[in-house]
Amino acid sequence: MYDVIIVGGGPAGLNAALYAARSGLSTLLFEKMFSGGQMATTTTLENYIGFPDGVDAITLAMQMEQQAKGAGAEIRYDEVLSLDLKSTVKTVTTKKETLEAKTVILCTGASPRNLGVTGEDAFRARGVSYCATCDGALYKEKTVAVVGGGDTALEDALFLSKYCKKVYVIHRRDTFRGVMNLVKKVEALENVETLMSHVVKEISGDTRVSEITVENLANSKLQKIAVDGVFVAVGPVPNTDLLAEQLPLDPQGYVVTDEAMKTECAGVFAAGDLRQKPLRQVITAASDGAVAAFSALRYLTEA
Repeated sequence: MYDVIIVGGGPAGLNAALYAARSGLSTLLFEKMFSGGQMATTTTLENYIGFPDGVDAITLAMQMEQQAKGAGAEIRYDEVLSLDLKSTVKTVTTKKETLEAKTVILCTGASPRNLGVTGEDAFRARGVSYCATCDGALYKEKTVAVVGGGDTALEDALFLSKYCKKVYVIHRRDTFRGVMNLVKKVEALENVETLMSHVVKEISGDTRVSEITVENLANSKLQKIAVDGVFVAVGPVPNTDLLAEQLPLDPQGYVVTDEAMKTECAGVFAAGDLRQKPLRQVITAASDGAVAAFSALRYLTEA
């Protein structure tokens, strides 16, 4: 039996593993894909403290993993299929095994939200993408659209502008929600055109995306735009499907915790983007992970 099992290998999970292992707890982390979570799907982090020129996100993720392992944490790449969190002894079942733990720290993060428009599912991976850094290089000298108005959408537009002949940024509001530094960078690019107060109504094409239909919300007029790809960046959805029957979730599906990352279930903590919180960034996720590990240690020592 482990002192703590951590589910999810993003910055929250990796920092929780680091702090738990350094505290002398037997620590196991499960990650179903690759270390870093959503952080590893971007290129350069410009707002992570200590790196005035930015830091490569994948490199940072690998360093986080290396540091956690160096402290004694065990990391296994396997998908968690079910959890029993309500018992005193927690049970974690993966594709390969079932293990027990005295505490569990949930760090499953969030996933990109779908647009929910006609053609989106039909053209997924055939012109519709949710990761500009993963697929952007495939659109060299082509025309693409980025849908969204937050930091992720603006970062995607900046990244794609390096490869693409033309980038449309389509946002349903009349102002961007992203930080002003990113807004100014996007607006300064000659090959980027912003369509404010517009929404995508349909994605169409033959075997691949060739066109989108957008609506101007100010006058309800429809416009067809020829594009080779659509990058969706309209916010996250918490990865909490496994938790719906076991923990209280808010109306948006996020786990409810207190400031110590405690859930209503004794010995169960949540950290990072799956948690109800005002800001979801790499640095806040890492902070959550440290607090969750400390809370797990306190729970074990006071039990």
